[in-house]
Amino acid sequence: MSRKIRKGDQVIVLSGRDKGRQGSVLEVLPDDQVVVEGINTVKRHQKPNPQAGKQGGILEKAMPLPLSKVAIFNPASKKADRIGFKTLTDGKKVRFFKSNGEMIDA
Repeated sequence: MSRKIRKGDQVIVLSGRDKGRQGSVLEVLPDDQVVVEGINTVKRHQKPNPQAGKQGGILEKAMPLPLSKVAIFNPASKKADRIGFKTLTDGKKVRFFKSNGEMIDA
């Protein structure tokens, strides 16, 4: 399955509390959600678990965002961009930026 946004992509948040912030995708979840590094962080209270060696306290954790709230970041235009797919002559399927036609993964 080919997704428009993949793990490791640089994305920008389109709406919400973190609007305009950028980060790289840490994980793409199957229910059309993404976890972005340093975005949508919440504080979670962790109980200590000595058997598992976990220390208690208040932890900062990145929570998932809906895929529709993020767009891939185009470094050429320094803006959010849309993605298309095209097949090269050798049969390889690649992603490209819709605004300037530049390929993402060649």
